Amino acid sequence: STVAAAKVAKPDLNAGAAKFAAVCASCHNADGNSAIPANAKLAGQHADYLVEQLEEFKSGKRANPVMSGMAAGLSDADMKNIA
Repeated sequence: STVAAAKVAKPDLNAGAAKFAAVCASCHNADGNSAIPANAKLAGQHADYLVEQLEEFKSGKRANPVMSGMAAGLSDADMKNIA
């Protein structure tokens, strides 16, 4: 039905936590509060904002060689789960 199709799948928080630990935590810290000024603090950011930033890194709209490389391997579901 169109109502069911309109519903957006809820993020898989466990999968997101595992992917964050494997891909993001080394630079952004396990709790998302990076101690390195050049690396953004992710803790407390809105999920929609984080997804948008990851999408922009992946597409090249935001140019950052490190983040573009990191985002390149993330699926849309990965980005939503991480955020």
